[in-house]
Amino acid sequence: MERRPFSPARSSATAAARIALARIRHAAPIARATAALGLDKPLWEQYLLFVGNALHGNLGNSFVFNEPSLKLIAQRMPATLELALSAMVLAVVLGLPLGLYSGLRPQTALSRLIGAGSILGFSLPTFWVGIMLIMVFAVQLGWLPSTGRGATVRVLGVDLSCLTWDGIKHLVLPAINLSLSRIALVIRLAASGTREVVHMDYVKFARAKGLRPSRVILVHVLGNILIPIVTVLGLETGAVIAFSVVTETIFAWPGIGRLIISSIAVLDRPVIVAYLMMTVFLVILINLLVDILYSVLDPRVRYGEARA
Repeated sequence: MERRPFSPARSSATAAARIALARIRHAAPIARATAALGLDKPLWEQYLLFVGNALHGNLGNSFVFNEPSLKLIAQRMPATLELALSAMVLAVVLGLPLGLYSGLRPQTALSRLIGAGSILGFSLPTFWVGIMLIMVFAVQLGWLPSTGRGATVRVLGVDLSCLTWDGIKHLVLPAINLSLSRIALVIRLAASGTREVVHMDYVKFARAKGLRPSRVILVHVLGNILIPIVTVLGLETGAVIAFSVVTETIFAWPGIGRLIISSIAVLDRPVIVAYLMMTVFLVILINLLVDILYSVLDPRVRYGEARA
């Protein structure tokens, strides 16, 4: 058999032919996938199809998991809600008493220390605080686990980790990390509100009647500073749910934050859209609950509605 001499032109032509054949082989599956996803239709028709399916609760299947995107969000939503609500509970339980003390006794050394701590809570970045918490409490001291959610208990079809000791240990670090800036915010709001309210006439009159100091603080002071705090906490709860991405990524918390990061990395559009739609719905629902809570905290709102 006669051997032909090597020719660069023939070699490059062979390579080009192989590339063309590869494109032809891949063209058919790409065309089928495009037609199945409806991407071959005009943009306006794609939008109308999306709106029609969304009204029926269908936001499309994930490109990666090949499951309904809403199902993926619903599976991970309890973990995110548990983390967000734990962070907000910490913000109220720690921030409100510290803010009240700072407002009632602003000249003490402890009040100044609380104020400095609230500034640090605003200033320190979340990712750095999370890494430091892991290094100190998980690596150096070994007191708490650094990643995962731990053991869970199913209650009404929802997995909860806050009802098991192992789950609580896994929840502590991410909840602290997510709540630091909110604790600082509640401290500042409570302190400034207390300093303003404590000099009002109704507080002076309550003291003049001989009421116990604890009753004056809990009823007359706290009751009047709660309204702006509730407003801000309502907005912050929506923000915590929507932007818990950093904390969930650092602590490998299996919530929607980690899901959206992985979906963005692979351009899984249905999951991204479902995440945004669900987040918007939760923010609207939280704001509605805050408005309802207004009428409970402030009787003037109920009386105004009754007169109207």
